[in-house]
Parts: sequence; C-alpha cells; structure tokens
Amino acid sequence: MTETTGQLIGYARVSTGAQDAQLQRDALAEAKCDRVFEDVASGKNTNREGLAEALKYMRRGDTLVIWKLDRLGRSTKDVLTIAEDLHNRGVGLRILTGTLAGTYSPRGEGKFFFTMMVAFAELERDMIIDRTRAGLAAAKAQGRTGGRPTVIDENTLILARAKRAEGKPMAAIAKELGVSRATLYRHLENAA
Repeated sequence: MTETTGQLIGYARVSTGAQDAQLQRDALAEAKCDRVFEDVASGKNTNREGLAEALKYMRRGDTLVIWKLDRLGRSTKDVLTIAEDLHNRGVGLRILTGTLAGTYSPRGEGKFFFTMMVAFAELERDMIIDRTRAGLAAAKAQGRTGGRPTVIDENTLILARAKRAEGKPMAAIAKELGVSRATLYRHLENAA
C-alpha cells in the first residue's frame, strides 16, 4: 500500500434518485475526507461523472475513501481495474464498512481477498436481478401486474364521462375528482 500523505477523497454513489446518499456522506465526513464526489448511477455503469472527476482530481499520496466496496462498482473487472489504476498512480483505497473495511493492499492475500469480495458483490447484483425477474414473472402468471394502483375506478370513470358529456372542462372535472388531467385523459382514452 502506498503511504498516504495527501488528501482523503471521498466517493459516494446511489443507484437511483429515489435513494439517499446521506449515510455515505456522513461516514465520509466522519472519516475527515477533504472533498467528496458523488454519483446517482448504477454500479454497473462505467461512465460515472463523479467517479471520473474524483479519479482525475487525485494525486500520488491521496486516498480514495468509499463507504462500502459495492459503491465503487458492481463489475469485478471494473472494480479491479480502478483499484489497480489507483495503486499504480500511488493512490490508496480505503473502505469504511463491510467485510473489506480497511485499506486495500494489492499484494498477496489482500489482493486475493479483495478480488473474491468484488466477485461476491457482482454475484449479489446478478442474484437480485434474477430474483426480481422471477418475482415479476410469477406475479404476471398469477394475473398481477406491477406498478402503482389505479386512482380511477369504473364508477369514477362513469362520473367523469357524464360530466364531460355535460360540457364541463377537463381541468374542472380532474380537480373535482382529485386526479391529474393527464390521468383523466389517459383513462378516458383507454376506456373509449
């Protein structure tokens, strides 16, 4: 491992905008990172702007700090490539939580264990995808569909048609029924 004499550079990643990186930010702040880069992107995505900026920003002696190994990526090849690149540039890699908490060593047992854990992270992602697909297929076979429940039932649709036949504006009907105009249009169009 390269001696860390430079800055601690944090990297946080969440997969979707619906997720919050605050837990990671707090951990990186507690680790006293000088600067933190963030992404909202899947770990399988290799074009992550925040990670690219962090990698470009770091200099020999700096350390990249991540909350957990899978935040760096989900592809074994990509994570190993990033880790090897950091080592070759004299940049350290520190993982705050999880099985590999500590500082990555690209030699001997450290490299072997790191490689195995990255492979397990990739396997976990693949298993999640497979379970999700299997669950959706099973639900579909039982006649269930995913997504949000409808806000307009048959009675509401009949009422909306009657008000429309009276010449009432769509905006007024939507407001009265407590739905958006887009929802109302969609349901009236699909029922036609």
